[in-house]
Amino acid sequence: MQFDESSLTYNDQGLIPAIAQEADTGEVLMLAWMNAEAVRRSLETGRVTYWSRSRQAFWVKGETSGHVQELIELRVDCDRDCLLVLVRQSGPACHTNRRSCFYTAIRDGDEIQIMSPEV
Repeated sequence: MQFDESSLTYNDQGLIPAIAQEADTGEVLMLAWMNAEAVRRSLETGRVTYWSRSRQAFWVKGETSGHVQELIELRVDCDRDCLLVLVRQSGPACHTNRRSCFYTAIRDGDEIQIMSPEV
């Protein structure tokens, strides 16, 4: 069966959440948003493209930072309303210069940073 990005379930803004995960290790890197065109561009180019809600523009991961996400595989969840983007990440994925955006843990009611920025 041929994939059609219009078969996905998008929210009222025409977006679908996309969780980026390191393909080799399973590490969860970040969550961002895609629209149908970003999904199509990612599949066509092999470079992960998101939709920036703040800038209202396409955002090719690593375009300015050099921290590229090479698309390895795109997976669709059972409800077709969330994507898992398996990537090969070069450099940090987070804009704070950390490997993952999930660098804060809640432990015994306290927030603890479990990851330092890369230098």
